[in-house]
Amino acid sequence: MPERLVFDEFFLFLMAVRRLKDNRENKTSPFAIRLSEEVKTFQSRLPYSLTAAQQKVLDEVYADMTGGLVMNRLVQGDVGSGKTIIAILALLQAACNGYQGALMVPTEVLARQHYESMTELFLKYQINKVPVLVTGSMTAKEKRIAYEKIANHEADIIIGTHALIQDKVIYDKLALVITDEQHRFGVGQRELLGKKGEEPHVMVMSATPIPRTLAIIIYGDLDISVIDELPANRLPIKKLCGRYRVPEESL
Repeated sequence: MPERLVFDEFFLFLMAVRRLKDNRENKTSPFAIRLSEEVKTFQSRLPYSLTAAQQKVLDEVYADMTGGLVMNRLVQGDVGSGKTIIAILALLQAACNGYQGALMVPTEVLARQHYESMTELFLKYQINKVPVLVTGSMTAKEKRIAYEKIANHEADIIIGTHALIQDKVIYDKLALVITDEQHRFGVGQRELLGKKGEEPHVMVMSATPIPRTLAIIIYGDLDISVIDELPANRLPIKKLCGRYRVPEESL
């Protein structure tokens, strides 16, 4: 009997994944994204160069975003391998094309870390795009201001927890959805965020080492990219409040 319950659970999970794949496969993207010179300049001005593995994955993401079909891609890599900068560059591409992008993470600590890092980077390199933070612990007034900025497209990039999928959050031309640490989110939550836009591109990031065969089963609806190289000058990872804080040089 216990074995049957396990089978039923696994079967239902695989059916949900298969449903996602069937719904998204070969779907034409409504968002015409072209590679922006502003993003290219921003990347060239960073105080570090992307590793060969990072650049390969970034090229795959860009090919998806500009290829005419809806992107559904898993980016897998160890902590500190540089997934975050891939996400920032992809979100910036969407923003520079006049669209919005959203980054959903599992904890408020991580959401705030991403928001502060992105705000600092954009200020430092004079990127005229506006990130906004949305979390459950924000005051009613803070949430109202954030919701207005998102709905009016004053916000280009929205960063937050599962609060991003609440009914009150109304997006304007949501072209890219990125979820970080996917194992903390259910398939349903990823699908709900995707439904916030009209067939947005979807990118999932995971630091969990998953054998490729198992990844194909669990993430059967996604193409898979792997960052299998760590930056040579990576600084030590610092653990903060149960989470890992990655130095800017390792983004």
